[in-house]
Amino acid sequence: MASERITMIVPGPHGDREVGLSSPNRVVFPDAGITKHELAEYLLEVSGPFLAANGNRPISLERFGGTIDGERVFSKHPPKGAPDYIEQVMVVYPSGRTHPQLVLTEPAAAVWAVQMNTVVFHPWPTLASDTDNPVEFRIDLDPQPGTDFADAVPAAIELRAVLREAGLEPRLKTSGNRGIHVFAPLVPTHEFLDVRHAVIAAARELERRMPAQVTTNWWKEERGERIFVDYNQANRDRTMAGAYSPRALPHAPVSTPITWDELPDVDPRAFTVRTIPARLRDVGDPWADFGASTHGAPGSIDTLLDWWQRDLESGLGELAFPPDYPKMPGEPPRVQPSRAKKVAEEAGKT
Repeated sequence: MASERITMIVPGPHGDREVGLSSPNRVVFPDAGITKHELAEYLLEVSGPFLAANGNRPISLERFGGTIDGERVFSKHPPKGAPDYIEQVMVVYPSGRTHPQLVLTEPAAAVWAVQMNTVVFHPWPTLASDTDNPVEFRIDLDPQPGTDFADAVPAAIELRAVLREAGLEPRLKTSGNRGIHVFAPLVPTHEFLDVRHAVIAAARELERRMPAQVTTNWWKEERGERIFVDYNQANRDRTMAGAYSPRALPHAPVSTPITWDELPDVDPRAFTVRTIPARLRDVGDPWADFGASTHGAPGSIDTLLDWWQRDLESGLGELAFPPDYPKMPGEPPRVQPSRAKKVAEEAGKT
């Protein structure tokens, strides 16, 4: 027996497109009862701000064969048989390998992604027109065990002050889970490693100001009950959930742009697939002028790179890269500190 299939009519810049949706009544979020069709309707309804934030750039799709409780896969490359409105761009991965990466450019592409069982969208911080030089400065404030969203709020507020001192005008969004993502628009004049170093410089400055509340320690055993300033999200091919992307969590939360005025009192759990369309109708998109206004125009990381150089001269060097990266120049040993200590102690006994 053939599975149920519907056709959605999706308006777009090139007129209406017909997008097929198989198994539309399959439940994707069991706790919330949200179906594949409802998820597709959500992406269609928020497609304007969603594409403004995530479109026209390389993107990875986090897909689930059944519900969000099932197996997940990450798709980066356009599959065979994809419609002609699904675009692609050649990118360079950390290994040096090149490969075409998906690019979404219109509402039908977002709905098609749901047809491909996508739940979470992970955009690069670069545009498809220049995949080597980021147009976004990104920091993930990640609460560690014993801390929560409320603990990330003061860190975000102080990070805003740090970035403003460096000449950047940051925006923020909820992560869709417990954290906060802080972005700032950039003029794309520096490649990924430079932007990473700028992020590390900002993270270290924040850590100096709030040593009891935040940490840049890569190893979890050294972080304690603090907010981890995840500098490695600035690396090539490292991504976080995009603005207005759902997250694969039981209540169907959404990574949601908010204003700085909202931050102290906001409840991130209130932002879900079912509530965001009404929020957009009521208050609009806080990122509507992201990087376009005089106040929030794209900035430069030159001041942060000066801070990076200052820290180098004071003895602070490169920080650890993700484990899937090739060994990088100046990187400290990729050995868990407790293990390194144990090996050293055992060596001392011989």
